Amino acid sequence: MSPLHPHQRQELAELAGIAMRERGLQPEFGRATLDQLKTIDAPSDEQGPGIADMTALRWCSIDNDDSRDLDQLTASQVLPSGDVRILVSVADVDALVKAHTPIDQHAEANTTSVYTSARIFPMLPEQLSTDFTSLNPHRVRVALVVEMDFAPDGALRRSHITRARVRNQAQLAYDSVAAWLDGDGPLPDAAAQVHGLADDLRTQDSVAQQLRARRREQGSLEFQTLQPRAEFDGDRVVAIRQQVQNRARQLIEEFMVATNGVVARFLAERHRASLRRVVRSPERWARIAEVAAERGWELPAEADSAALEQFLVAERRRDPERFPDLSLTIVKLLGRGEYVVEVPGGPRIGHFGLAVRDYSHSTAPNRRFPDLITGRLLKAALADARPPYSHAELERLAVHCTRQEDAANKVERQLRKSEAAMLLEQRIGDLFDGVVTGVSKGNNWVRVFSPPAEGKLIVGRDRAVKVGDKVRVKLLSTNVERGFIDFGLMADVR
Repeated sequence: MSPLHPHQRQELAELAGIAMRERGLQPEFGRATLDQLKTIDAPSDEQGPGIADMTALRWCSIDNDDSRDLDQLTASQVLPSGDVRILVSVADVDALVKAHTPIDQHAEANTTSVYTSARIFPMLPEQLSTDFTSLNPHRVRVALVVEMDFAPDGALRRSHITRARVRNQAQLAYDSVAAWLDGDGPLPDAAAQVHGLADDLRTQDSVAQQLRARRREQGSLEFQTLQPRAEFDGDRVVAIRQQVQNRARQLIEEFMVATNGVVARFLAERHRASLRRVVRSPERWARIAEVAAERGWELPAEADSAALEQFLVAERRRDPERFPDLSLTIVKLLGRGEYVVEVPGGPRIGHFGLAVRDYSHSTAPNRRFPDLITGRLLKAALADARPPYSHAELERLAVHCTRQEDAANKVERQLRKSEAAMLLEQRIGDLFDGVVTGVSKGNNWVRVFSPPAEGKLIVGRDRAVKVGDKVRVKLLSTNVERGFIDFGLMADVR
């Protein structure tokens, strides 16, 4: 594509569809799925003695500014004892999407929604995921509710799970809530319109920060990997922004970790098999220790998440500009997460990175198939009914979900590279500051700071670079279709 005819958003969407198919994912809904969708014309209005009425609670959602598939709500109550009850409601997608129906079969095929800037490929049809099964503001929905009572020090005293009808009273966004919590912005209008919600949000933030501190003491790892997001003006990419971690994101993250732990233990206590999300103790710990030693830090001989977190905290403070690249290196060495089946009496693996022993995926059933599976397992356990999946079925699904989630991640990474190439295609010859992120088998890689993008670094035969070097580079070429960006080394290494 010549500079006179730059690439357009639609071309990125087409590349995303091609990447989906190449990775074994289905970008479009089939005829059977669409036919079943025609038979669903309203949200579930299920009621009964096993479904509590919790519509009067001050529920709110906190998500991305543009999120329309709302999976969970939070609410809180300060108890007379001084403990705080945190309630998390999760959309009951199974109320409309029954197992083994065509819509469910498509969800099982992809196992996750795939998010690219030019096009989103939802796991469920948008009529469901953004409406009938989404916890939309001012709409009554059926949900699974997890209640958790926390002591002032963040210890979990009690938990309870029930089905309930809920109503989202305020749809909020991470960045505006975080700005308010930090004193850098006003209370969002949607929250200001609900009497008492401001106090609830302060309470929830306080509990979340206490939970975060406890997990970090126990060895939870906190990374800072780059999560660039393309912004469009019409059909053109005009900027790439980094997603910033903030207090509102931490609030939701901590409550989701706690909820997933409660769900996992609930199923185990009832002698039910469950689908767990795990990161095993790293086999490449020796290499992680070498990376730390290169920076003057000694890690123990055996894998120790608390020691690793101390190293990461120290490096974030010492060299924040290079910390995202160190984070990515450690994440790769830790190994990918995977889904496994835990059966009653079987071994417990746990999640090394989160410093928890019990962890399911249960809080995003509109977006992830394992969460929909877990919702069905929970409903069966609550009703004392036969499990909806056999152990053999769960084993097959665990392997399949791991594979498809990896494929979806590769699609999203591939498209982020194409987005960056599209943004830069008319800046050939411009100079950028960056840092060397990789040196391997004659190939070098560089990350430029503004805009945040990574590409191949061409180095002359009489020059050499090493990971972490700060460099000045010149943009040589881009290839949007393949997501390639080539830079040439210009200035002395710093």
